[in-house]
Amino acid sequence: MSHRMIKNIAGVFIGNTLYALAVLLFIVPNGLITGGSTGLSIGAFHLFGIPMTLFLSVFNIIMFCLGFFVLGKTFAFTTLISTFYYPLILNVFENTIGYTQMTTDPLLAALLGGVMIGSAIGLVIKCNASTGGMDIPPLIINKKTGIPVSVSMYAFDFLILLVQIFYTNREMVLYGIVLVATYTIILDKVLVVGKAQTEVMIVSKEYERINEMIIHELDRGTTMLKSISGYMKNEYPVILTVISHRELPRLNQRVLNIDEHAFMIVSKVNEVKGRGFTFKKEYIES
Repeated sequence: MSHRMIKNIAGVFIGNTLYALAVLLFIVPNGLITGGSTGLSIGAFHLFGIPMTLFLSVFNIIMFCLGFFVLGKTFAFTTLISTFYYPLILNVFENTIGYTQMTTDPLLAALLGGVMIGSAIGLVIKCNASTGGMDIPPLIINKKTGIPVSVSMYAFDFLILLVQIFYTNREMVLYGIVLVATYTIILDKVLVVGKAQTEVMIVSKEYERINEMIIHELDRGTTMLKSISGYMKNEYPVILTVISHRELPRLNQRVLNIDEHAFMIVSKVNEVKGRGFTFKKEYIES
């Protein structure tokens, strides 16, 4: 088994464990409602008295089989661990630490629970896996109809929140919306952790010296873009480079040392792929 595979499996275990802890420490003890398969299991517990672990086990197995036949074997393999491990670890925590109320403030519980759930789901997805359950129907809908996964996922979460209004008050529904919004935001942040970089565009008459400095001092690649200034009609190539956030102050100082009148545009990019980032650098001798 490769190192990457071991790392991904460990990430799936950690993510599902974190998810279970969020449910036991913040969601259920404070009567919060949420979406996904956890929201359905909470609803089944309140409305029909079905234990959460039993409902999750049966529901996740059904969804897993559905995903296997519709989405294929690759999907089944990446989802297998979450499908069976999450109900198991939830049951273990129920019988050990129990439903411990970490805070009596429902808003604080919604925010902290949302942070934990968003981090958990994001970690599992970054490990090329799925948390199973209600993640599967949106994937099937996307394959059959082309509707974006996020759109149908939000729609399912909203419907699950509406179902839970029958056994909880309206205020809890609002807290549920805060919870879903929080873990959605955190999920997006987690997915780009370690991938975000800084894009810099530099316009200067000393473009040759700046270009050499970036290549040889910062060890970063550059691209020269043809440009003409709007006022003076000067033809200075624009230097485009992508660096890490930590390298920005150093680049800024080096550029100003070469040309104090240099014009720089700095922007954040969520993800960069290619040599030097997702592939190893290759040095070509001139």
